[in-house]
Amino acid sequence: MNERTINKIGWFASFMAIAMYSSYIDQIRLNLSGQTGSIILPIITVINCSAWTFYGALKTKKDWPIIICNIPGIVLGIITAITAIIF
Repeated sequence: MNERTINKIGWFASFMAIAMYSSYIDQIRLNLSGQTGSIILPIITVINCSAWTFYGALKTKKDWPIIICNIPGIVLGIITAITAIIF
């Protein structure tokens, strides 16, 4: 495969990861309405996404698809964990 095709696959995978992490918005809504979910998955998501973000950022040539798609996982995972604890 050529580099351009591989790059397109990387950005598509990044978009799909963002879509996956967006599902936390529904869990946040449920947490805020009193139907709290487990705190384990969002904490593990934050750890995983942080590790991937550091990996992509620390490479000699930054891996932007990896960095960009994992930042929403960090933010939404933290918010989900907080709302599961507080509400």
